[in-house]
Amino acid sequence: MPVATEFRSPVKPSSETRSILGLGGNRVKVFEESKRKKGNLKKTENPKPENVDRSNNVPVDSYCSSDSSCSGSSVKTGSSKRRVKKPNVFKSMNVEGALPLKRCDWITPNSDPLYTSFHDEEWGVPVHEDGKLFELLVLSQALAEFTWPAILNKRDTFRKHFGNFDPSSVAKFTEKNFVSMRSNDSSPLLSEPKFRAVVENANQLLKVQKEFGSFSNYCWRFVNHNPIRNGFRYARQIPAKTPKSELISKDLMQRGFRCVGPTVVYSFMQVSGMVNDHLLSCPKYHECNNKPSKTDLNSKFEEKTELQAEAVESRSVSND
Repeated sequence: MPVATEFRSPVKPSSETRSILGLGGNRVKVFEESKRKKGNLKKTENPKPENVDRSNNVPVDSYCSSDSSCSGSSVKTGSSKRRVKKPNVFKSMNVEGALPLKRCDWITPNSDPLYTSFHDEEWGVPVHEDGKLFELLVLSQALAEFTWPAILNKRDTFRKHFGNFDPSSVAKFTEKNFVSMRSNDSSPLLSEPKFRAVVENANQLLKVQKEFGSFSNYCWRFVNHNPIRNGFRYARQIPAKTPKSELISKDLMQRGFRCVGPTVVYSFMQVSGMVNDHLLSCPKYHECNNKPSKTDLNSKFEEKTELQAEAVESRSVSND
């Protein structure tokens, strides 16, 4: 039986050299080489242009690889949203720290004209007259029921009912005054406890005048006859009461005054100028600070009287 001969195709020599077997086998090296080739093909197909038109919202992925970020670009990677550049805060600030002059923050273009003029002419200006101080104390007590604009609009009515805030006349109020005020006013200015407190405070104020010479001397001695200058920049920094107002409130209550809590007393200190709570940016802060205190006024008055006495003596000597 003839034996079939096996024909084998001649082995063609490969044009590529066989890769040397490494530690991980030839498959690792072949995979890395194929990956490198694919990367080179992508770079040749999508070359990075030198000048990119950023007016069109073109994603960065078409120009940069996903592994690296494009430096100096104002567009976020992988999105078409532009990055908003925040303004430099320090450019708008004054280097020296000086604030632009304007009224306090609670005065706006829409504020009541009476309230604006009250801020410009009265609030924070030092007061040393007893009748005026008594009026401001009563108005500060009314703040528990009204706002400053509402009180200022009713100020003439307050003066009419309380005898122009003369403590001696208010101290003489009787039960008839309470009844007449209740019957005449459709909307009473103050509640009955507050109204009775005003009359009682007028009586106690007369006693303070006898003891200290004036109600002004009594009040201003708590601040050494000089206004307290706080120098706040923002309205939120202004307190509702302070340890000083608590001290004055305690002393007033011991003397028989009523409805004079620390908050009421601090409002009274603000409006009477015992405390300068105008903001630093407000012109009134500097204006109130430049106003002479009572001690300065007394010294100037004493100097003036001494000069007048010397002038009279010189005239008498020349006549002789």
